[in-house]
Amino acid sequence: QVQLVESGGGLVQAGGSLRLSCAASGRRFVNYTMAWFRQAPGKEREFVATITPNGATTHYADSVKGRFTIARDNAINSVYLQMNSLKPEDTAVYFCAARAGPGYSTNDAMHDYWGQGTQVTVSS
Repeated sequence: QVQLVESGGGLVQAGGSLRLSCAASGRRFVNYTMAWFRQAPGKEREFVATITPNGATTHYADSVKGRFTIARDNAINSVYLQMNSLKPEDTAVYFCAARAGPGYSTNDAMHDYWGQGTQVTVSS
């Protein structure tokens, strides 16, 4: 069992930056692939970024590639999402997720544990 708590959301102007954090508690965080998803009002939840357990492999949605960076610190059971050059279309609730299976997936159904989400609002 893994509990996830996101933080770092807020209101920012277009072109600005935010850094989201996700603190994990429970067992064996180092064994989980971690990911960020987001859900805008009236839209489906969508994949943003993921990172494998040792941090060697990352993968991003095309919409955020080059602007967002995912990272993790296994020593303190945390994963981060650095978001730069934010756009109004990045406005959403951002969720941290953990996947126990092998490799990574962009499918939210393939993730086992979820945080409660943190709101990111980008004004134009």
